[in-house]
Amino acid sequence: MKQPWPARIRILLPGLAVAAAVAALGFWLWRGTDRPLAAREPGADHAGGEAAGGGNPVLAGKRIAGDGTPATLPGSWPRFRGPAGDGIGRESTPLAHTWQADEPRTLWSVPLGDGYAGPVVSQGRVYVMDYDREQRQDALRCLSLADGREIWRFAYKVSVKRNHGMSRTVPAVDDQLVVAMGPKCHVVCLHPDTGELRWGLDLVRQFGATVPVWYAGQCPLLETNHSVILAPGGKDALLVAVDGLTGNVLWRAPNPNGWKMTHSSVVPMEFAGKRFYLYCANNGVVAVSATDGALLWETAEWKIALATVPSPVVLEGGRIFLSGGYNAGSMMLQVKEEAGRLSVQTVFKLPASVFGATQHTPILYQGNLYGVRDDNRFVCLSPEGKVRWASGASEKFGLGPFLLADGVIFAMNDTGLLRLLEASPDQCKVLAQHSVLPGGEDSWGPMALAGGRLLVRDLTHLACLDVSRH
Repeated sequence: MKQPWPARIRILLPGLAVAAAVAALGFWLWRGTDRPLAAREPGADHAGGEAAGGGNPVLAGKRIAGDGTPATLPGSWPRFRGPAGDGIGRESTPLAHTWQADEPRTLWSVPLGDGYAGPVVSQGRVYVMDYDREQRQDALRCLSLADGREIWRFAYKVSVKRNHGMSRTVPAVDDQLVVAMGPKCHVVCLHPDTGELRWGLDLVRQFGATVPVWYAGQCPLLETNHSVILAPGGKDALLVAVDGLTGNVLWRAPNPNGWKMTHSSVVPMEFAGKRFYLYCANNGVVAVSATDGALLWETAEWKIALATVPSPVVLEGGRIFLSGGYNAGSMMLQVKEEAGRLSVQTVFKLPASVFGATQHTPILYQGNLYGVRDDNRFVCLSPEGKVRWASGASEKFGLGPFLLADGVIFAMNDTGLLRLLEASPDQCKVLAQHSVLPGGEDSWGPMALAGGRLLVRDLTHLACLDVSRH
């Protein structure tokens, strides 16, 4: 039988409970801010949204000059997933198809703030979004492709708490501008040579965006006419087009369903004489007109409860391949046109055991799809959804990135082991492998390839490798 509490203790209990709660909250804040994170359980922590109101910190940002100079080296990787946005490099520099014991050689390495943001390359310059934790600043950094020395950085104040990394987006660059998105959905546009500010946006304050779980992962789409396509997922702006030279909003796509921003990026597509943009929002997939942002079609058949990360893959004949992690599997859609109107229907669905991609978008190459599925095995999938091959059970690729060039696939695992695979639908053939980021943690950031130089990163370092054929 339970004994009653003494009267004095009963009086003190409410105060003791409050004190314990305050102590627990203080410990949580201390641990979350300054201590390493515990085992990474998806969904265990949430970033939340920025409060509305207040000024745009990007506009108060400063350019800081460095002592680096642009390299006189060939090659370009100007956007997320390369020149054509498909994960394939098409430049003429021959690449090595086998490595010696000490290859590929590391040419340079620089420290970065915690994150998974990938680089782009243009005119001998490397651009990467970073977070300076000591100064509490987002920083778009411009480095020399030759030696990694910083040419300039543009930094602005924003408070970002560690949440399984911070920066995780890839910039886009052309001859007139470089544009990038920070962890809390601030968009900065600069002159690519000088780093001078052109314009800046706060997608939360200006368009009602909600910062996704684990912060922004969407990569801006930069079109050939210098327009920038973004997906805020705001109340009246599911997607927006911005004039890259002026910062003026060209159009806003309506958002009747209230769909929100994910980590997926906008992908262009053309079908039946129409050009439109595909986007995987939190509760479905949408296509909007490239001309005026009008909604062309939408489907709620594809949604992932926790985190939507891979982008759509466009196939011939109006087909679209979607894949996701957290047991989402994958799906093939078919776009149709009738009486001038577009619609979409589901062709097939695949369970995660056949194919599902947690983090990186599959690559379409010579009619087949290549990617890493939920069990960490590399897979070649036919356009009909049949597995042509899967890597061995001991060959784990984790959440690492991959790209394809010169008939080979560069594939990184979680700890910095780089494998070279033959890009063939016949078999999984590992041509070479080397630990290029020794002791690397969470080597998840997208890679870039330019002039035979492969840029790779782990949680805290960016390295440049020589993968050319000698």
